[in-house]
Amino acid sequence: MKISGIVCEYNPFHNGHLHHISETRKNGADRIICVMSGNFVQRGDAAVMDKFRRADLAVRCGADLVLELPVQYCLSSAEFFAKGAVCILNSLGVADELSFGSECGDIAKLSETAEAVDSVVDSEKMLELMKNGYTYPRALSTVLADIAPNAAEILSEPNNVLAVEYLRVLKYFDSDIKPFTVKRSAAMHDSGETDGNMASASYIREHIEEAISYVPPIWADALESETADIKNLESAILYRVRTASAEEISEINDAGQGLAQRIYAARNAASLDEMFEAVKSKRFTMARIRRVILSLLIGIKKSDMAELPPYIRVLALNGGGREMLAAAKKKASLPWGTSLAKLLEKNAAAKRFAELESRAADIYALAFRTPKIGGMEFRTGIKIQD
Repeated sequence: MKISGIVCEYNPFHNGHLHHISETRKNGADRIICVMSGNFVQRGDAAVMDKFRRADLAVRCGADLVLELPVQYCLSSAEFFAKGAVCILNSLGVADELSFGSECGDIAKLSETAEAVDSVVDSEKMLELMKNGYTYPRALSTVLADIAPNAAEILSEPNNVLAVEYLRVLKYFDSDIKPFTVKRSAAMHDSGETDGNMASASYIREHIEEAISYVPPIWADALESETADIKNLESAILYRVRTASAEEISEINDAGQGLAQRIYAARNAASLDEMFEAVKSKRFTMARIRRVILSLLIGIKKSDMAELPPYIRVLALNGGGREMLAAAKKKASLPWGTSLAKLLEKNAAAKRFAELESRAADIYALAFRTPKIGGMEFRTGIKIQD
């Protein structure tokens, strides 16, 4: 039996994701494990639907088992996002393959690019450019343009960037998991255009009323109900930034290179848009700014990135998922389970991870027009499909 893993956000799940799962099955996958972002996502935003609902719908659309990516990895750079997800998949001990989308669609070219990145990522030239105000992606592209122009071109596409990070992390963990990529050609990442029945998740979030054309029917039905919106957290975010000291902000994950100081200087902004505009500069991507501000709200510090995930949390599964978990009892290198209350008892790192997850969930509950009750992280039962 061949088991393939997919790292995802499904924010929301659309026809492109359905195509990805279908192509992964065509490549021989008998079972599919998804490692999915929770209630906050990598672009620095609240997920449109809560993680348990998205996980349940993912199983209904072709996944067999959905595992949670811890919130500090969700709200981090591509490097750490990939590292946390691959760690979880690798630690379960049953996956044979990691399947991901890319604009390139060629594992050999992506592998060459990953090697090129490894050769320059810690170079003096990279560090010099970043000290001079370059973003990490721009610095990397600039350095590679001179020595590996093909790699620089590949890294100009967002899905290729993540694909390369997956390959680098598989190497880092010396994993036996093999990479497989599905070429992404229609409705590019964050595209404002549609292509037949394909649209990016970004387009769908902005045009919820048109979602029926671009998502499976059960997702269209779910999107008709109330969805979460970061704008509903505006007062909470502004309060947290206004009451944080410069030192507190500097301790937040990824707030270096002067970003903490810019956020502190913008603390008296009257709206999120005003704050983002005040903090924005060529040195920092908007996604990074948003992630850092949400990390401040949740309390994710630099020190929280020093630990790899200490447990594997199950969000949804079907019969095939049960089979994989049964096999994982003998193969997993990390404890796994459905109960956060039980997982947090494993060790000090698990307790800290669970604390952040619980805090993130309670904050996320306020991201709806009608706020949800708190404390659901320890009371929500997972969905098990037949």
